[in-house]
Amino acid sequence: MKVPYVDFSGQYAAERPRLLGILDRVMSRGEYIMGPEVEDFERRFARLCGVGHAVGVANATDALTLALKALGVGPGDEVITAPNSFIASAGAIAQAGATPVFVDVKADQLMDPAKLEGALTRRTKAVLPVHLTGKICDMEAILRFARRRGLKVVEDAAQAVGARRGGRPAGSFGDAACFSFHPLKNLNAAGDAGAIVTGDAALAAKLRLLRNHGLVSRNEVSFWGYNSRLDTLQAAILGFRLKGLSAVTAKRRRNAAVYRKGLAGVVECPSDEEGCRDAYHLFVIQADRRDALRDFLKKKGISTAVHYPTPIHLQPSARSLGGKAGDFPETERQSKRILSLPVHQYLTPRQLGHVIGSIREFYR
Repeated sequence: MKVPYVDFSGQYAAERPRLLGILDRVMSRGEYIMGPEVEDFERRFARLCGVGHAVGVANATDALTLALKALGVGPGDEVITAPNSFIASAGAIAQAGATPVFVDVKADQLMDPAKLEGALTRRTKAVLPVHLTGKICDMEAILRFARRRGLKVVEDAAQAVGARRGGRPAGSFGDAACFSFHPLKNLNAAGDAGAIVTGDAALAAKLRLLRNHGLVSRNEVSFWGYNSRLDTLQAAILGFRLKGLSAVTAKRRRNAAVYRKGLAGVVECPSDEEGCRDAYHLFVIQADRRDALRDFLKKKGISTAVHYPTPIHLQPSARSLGGKAGDFPETERQSKRILSLPVHQYLTPRQLGHVIGSIREFYR
């Protein structure tokens, strides 16, 4: 039995008539850049995140970079983040001209607030927690640390759309939060797309200028900016898919519950912390003999992924930061054990059963 890691063809088959209608509407009107669908999506997405403002941009990496720059982060500054994320988390800090500084994570793969004090220097300007796999970090503790020291907080919520903690949605905690709508995400565009959300009206206004060359009108440039606009077509697709996000999240959560029950006592499975509603962008197990297990599952027709096999501090791009093996033991331990199972909303009960049965067979 084949179990794909993602099922884009299944999604397109389910949505084809509506998507073709969206394509026809946008293309026939010819408003490809900053059309009305962009503002409509921004308004609705801000409401989902429990904040006043959303600014659509070309991708989540730009979202992080622009948010940091808009908050005054630049050369000479340091930003504390986690080393077990996708490279863009630290890369955006570098693109803003600042230096990423890492702290280790907890067993749940999220930033350990207890480590923040040890990473603090006089150059620290901001904290960038990463809501990895669809889980929201311990934002209460992170915000207490940051507020006492006058630091900005930018949530990397690229994997957490639809997640909640203590009744609050991802994106509602920091000075700004950044989301990805990459095709692999729970709320996905048909290409790259992203957004920044904030409760600060002045910051949102600055971000709208930053994403569009700094233009206040067609012929007046307020400051040097960037070309990072959310395409009208992508905004229209996202606006349509936003209506179904709660159902997508619910299905992924049900799949996660099936995995937890079927794999109990076999491998380490993620679980929801009390008061949290994780979005399960990824379902990441931690397992002995991870690579052998992955090869075994591949032979069984089951596609998996590793998010991420090499921690950022050990990447060649981070060599100038002076990181070395052993610096972040929990991150490094997990990097050898983590395995992402298919958890998308198009999985059937038989496919879920095949994944569970195959993993149990491997460990027998």
